[in-house]
Amino acid sequence: RGGARARSGGKMASTAAGKQRIPKVAKVKNKAPAEVQITAEQLLREAKERELELLPPPPQQKITDVEELNDYKLRKRKTFEDNIRKNRTVISNWIKYAQWEESLKEIQRARSIYERALDVDYRNVTLWLKYAEMEMKNRQVNHARNIWDRAITTLPRVNQFWYKYTYMEEMLGNVAGSRQVFERWMEWQPEEQAWHSYINFELRYKEVDRARSIYERYILCTVLVLVHPEVKNWIKYARFEEKHSYFAHARRVYERAVEFFGEEHMDEHLYVAFAKFEENQKEFERVRVIYKYALDRIPKQDAQNLFKNYTIFEKKFGDRRGIEDIIVSKRRFQYEEEVKANPHNYDAWFDYLRLVESDAEAVTVREVYERAIANVPPIQEKRHWKRYIYLWINYALYEELEAKASKRTRQVYQACLELLPHKKFTFAKMWLLYAQFEIRQKNLPLARRALGTSIGKCPKNKLFKGYIELELQLREFDRCRKLYEKFLEFAPENCTSWIKFAELETILGDIDRARAIYELAIGQPRLDMPEVLWKSYIDFEIEQEEYEKTRNLYRRLLQRTQHVKVWISLAQFELSAGSEERLPRCRQIYEEANKAMRSCEEKEERVMLLESWRSFEEEFGTEATKERIDKLMPEKIKKRRKLQAEDGSDAGWEEYYDYIFPEDTANQPNLKLLAMAKLWKKQQQESEAAAMDPDKDIDESQS
Repeated sequence: RGGARARSGGKMASTAAGKQRIPKVAKVKNKAPAEVQITAEQLLREAKERELELLPPPPQQKITDVEELNDYKLRKRKTFEDNIRKNRTVISNWIKYAQWEESLKEIQRARSIYERALDVDYRNVTLWLKYAEMEMKNRQVNHARNIWDRAITTLPRVNQFWYKYTYMEEMLGNVAGSRQVFERWMEWQPEEQAWHSYINFELRYKEVDRARSIYERYILCTVLVLVHPEVKNWIKYARFEEKHSYFAHARRVYERAVEFFGEEHMDEHLYVAFAKFEENQKEFERVRVIYKYALDRIPKQDAQNLFKNYTIFEKKFGDRRGIEDIIVSKRRFQYEEEVKANPHNYDAWFDYLRLVESDAEAVTVREVYERAIANVPPIQEKRHWKRYIYLWINYALYEELEAKASKRTRQVYQACLELLPHKKFTFAKMWLLYAQFEIRQKNLPLARRALGTSIGKCPKNKLFKGYIELELQLREFDRCRKLYEKFLEFAPENCTSWIKFAELETILGDIDRARAIYELAIGQPRLDMPEVLWKSYIDFEIEQEEYEKTRNLYRRLLQRTQHVKVWISLAQFELSAGSEERLPRCRQIYEEANKAMRSCEEKEERVMLLESWRSFEEEFGTEATKERIDKLMPEKIKKRRKLQAEDGSDAGWEEYYDYIFPEDTANQPNLKLLAMAKLWKKQQQESEAAAMDPDKDIDESQS
């Protein structure tokens, strides 16, 4: 039995050794992708960042003897060499290695590292600069010269090498060596700044002739090779000569520049500089010739600065006429460009004509006016003609007031009136101006004929009013009556015309005609301002002291409208009538108005009536009448109502004030219930306040 147990135990052990136990894995219930996906690149970057964060700083190491120092150097060199071996093309590793050796004063080792780095990448500018700076720091001048020579030979187009090399030689006091480096540099025909650096170098040592020869070589290079064909280089050369008082040479430089650029590549800056030079030399006639020569050949849009400087020059040294000619010609050119770009830009034409009128002769002004009015608007719509018509008006006024040519003025007016499409629209202003012109010429028949033609072709309210006003000034009242009749036939709904006609008859003393006109007016089926007409009629009867007719007018008006202002106006009329029964009449009107307006939906109007009634009673009434009107006053309550938007959706609630009149309270039992509820709520609030303050109740009971 024991052997069997042992065998079974060995079998189980072998089975366990042969089969490893598999750990249980948690089942994932939600296998959907996460909302925020994380890439492998993000994981690696985060791991690198955390590695840097968790990395403890290296301990500070104190070197006490030579062996430890050598061991430290060996380890650092091994680290640098490993970094270089990993990636030879990273120049920063080489530079750090060399700078570390330099910090240890191991200059020979640092040179070796820089040389090895140059074998890897000799086109790296930073490497050359660091190498040369190391030699200069350690006062190894010949080594530094050797490095700069190798650098400018290998990379001659890197200007920084040349600048550093020449600066080093100059700092060492080796002027000849620096000049020699500059000469080698100029053979490569470098950029503009290099030439100026060479010139400034020579000027620092007062070598003006050498600087001039460099300028000549520079300009010659410009002419032959076209390396720097810019105006500013010629100007700098000329200013150099002027600065050193070689004025003849400076003038010759400017003349050579003008010849070089010719008329095809003219630049205003060259001529401005040339003119200023001559101005400094007091050669004013030469300056004027230069400016005029340039202005005649350079396009005007490219010569704005030239115009400006020429104007300043003339203001300084010229006469008044010359200054005005410059300004006018400049502005005239601007306006010409504007009207060429857009012939229908009438504002530009107005400015142009204003300028021409102030300076030019009549022939020139007429020519510009004719060009302007030839640009007729392409569309026959009045809004497009509103600016255009003022060209004709200004033309006619110029001919009449400035040129004193009445015949040409008449022709301008007639041509304009023939041009207008009167069947579609017209301009009453033009007809009236023409008529006023004929009156100034003492030609009344032509003025009347023009206005009559305008009314026949294209009747307008403004034309009728202007014609009537003209006849009124001439005291032709019969003509005024006929014109008013025609006017009212054309526009019977115009209340202002009826009122003016009636006022005219009133002034003339014909009261019956005025009353008849008012009657005809209020009998029209359609009026634009009926309230103004009725008020004017009522005021007319009051002025005539016809109080009964006035009352009848008010009653007729109340048959048409029950507006509160009519009732109030009637009450005030009765109050101001001056009779003995004025107060009872006024009170009766208020009572009648109150009864009439009970069925009115506009409660504010009824409140307005009651307010007016109360003001009347406070001034003229008794205590009983005052108490009575107080009982009629409504109660003002706040309500809410639901709002709806245009699409039918709910737009919230709004609060508004409503008025409840006493008779409304009697008819609506719910209002009584609401008042009782308010009273009960008030009593409840008082009882709660008493319960909150028991001491007060004790004091009250003791008292």
